[in-house]
Amino acid sequence: MARLSILLLAAIVAVSSAFVPAAQTATRVSNQVAFAPKISEPTSTSLFAEDMTWEGEYPPSKVLGPIMSKMPSSTLAIISMVSLGLCLYSCVQSGLLLREPGAVENGTWVKWYYIVEGLGGPLAWGTHVASWIQRKNGM
Repeated sequence: MARLSILLLAAIVAVSSAFVPAAQTATRVSNQVAFAPKISEPTSTSLFAEDMTWEGEYPPSKVLGPIMSKMPSSTLAIISMVSLGLCLYSCVQSGLLLREPGAVENGTWVKWYYIVEGLGGPLAWGTHVASWIQRKNGM
């Protein structure tokens, strides 16, 4: 229990330190550079993030990434429906397991495969949005 408390405390400190303003953090100012890489020519754009802003009702397909931007909207819609079906199935089956006598007391209603299938809900939401974007872009 003590290890878990220390782990949780360390996680809270690490997360909360991300919200400290930069002016209050200690910085080391030095005019000397110990190591500076040589840049002989401008680097390619593959090292930099592309601008993903857009004007209008829907974004371009490139916001979906390299794989989903090439998929047709019908394929993404099918993936979305299958994912939603798995999520609904896992919710119904977990509900049926809850009705068994003693299932809540000893935890037999929690099945790992229903938890994994439950992740189909967020996947279904994301793929249906991707399908909408692709449909609007004519794919």
